[in-house]
Amino acid sequence: MKHYPFILFYLFCNAFIYAFHGSFWVYIACFLAFSAVVVWGSFDIELGYFVNSITHKRTKTNEIALTFDDGPTEFTPNFLDLLKEHQVKATFFCIGKQIEKYPETFQRIIAEGHTIGNHTFSHSNNTGFLSVSKMIEEIEKCDEIMAKTSTIKTDLYRPPFGVTNPSIAKAIKRTRKKSIGWNVRSLDTIIDDEKKIYKRITKGLKKGSIILLHDTSEKTYRVLADLLLFLKDKKYSTFTVDSITKSKKND
Repeated sequence: MKHYPFILFYLFCNAFIYAFHGSFWVYIACFLAFSAVVVWGSFDIELGYFVNSITHKRTKTNEIALTFDDGPTEFTPNFLDLLKEHQVKATFFCIGKQIEKYPETFQRIIAEGHTIGNHTFSHSNNTGFLSVSKMIEEIEKCDEIMAKTSTIKTDLYRPPFGVTNPSIAKAIKRTRKKSIGWNVRSLDTIIDDEKKIYKRITKGLKKGSIILLHDTSEKTYRVLADLLLFLKDKKYSTFTVDSITKSKKND
């Protein structure tokens, strides 16, 4: 885990307390500051504070990964049409409930050569507060639905909202998953302006970037259409996330 900045912060707090003779308000201030840092670590998946997540690919090649969360949905077939037109493969992190709702679309994702990842059964808004056993249930239930709907098995897992904590870390370890994050977050579920979403993605793009998108709206579909043209113009190729995990196994 990348704890070094937090360890330094902890040492700073201790030095601060010592310098001010450990008064009550100094302790309170340090506690609140340290709590804020831990919360930051929980919500920023790139930090790897609780879980070491794959957030990019080390490469010298002009290549990026397109990843889509929260599907399949009624919009996913349009995304698949567009990806097929551009001969691009992506990684879809699917929710168990959505697979039950759109089984044929899920099967199509697999049939067209895209990579599948687990995104829990329900994508609960309370994910950060679930117990270890409940998190394991969420992951395993999604796996079971995938197995019933297809023959696919995946060791890829993306934490809902990118939230991690000790319970989620234990659940990931016990279900033998590999946590997949991102280093380019489109915020396409929050930002309404398509141009802002597009600009946010393209300005943060680097070799080996993993882009977080959602196959849940026409808005993101239109952004993807422009993004694919941009990638073609800038001569970016694409990779699927499992190519990183497979190469690590062979190392």
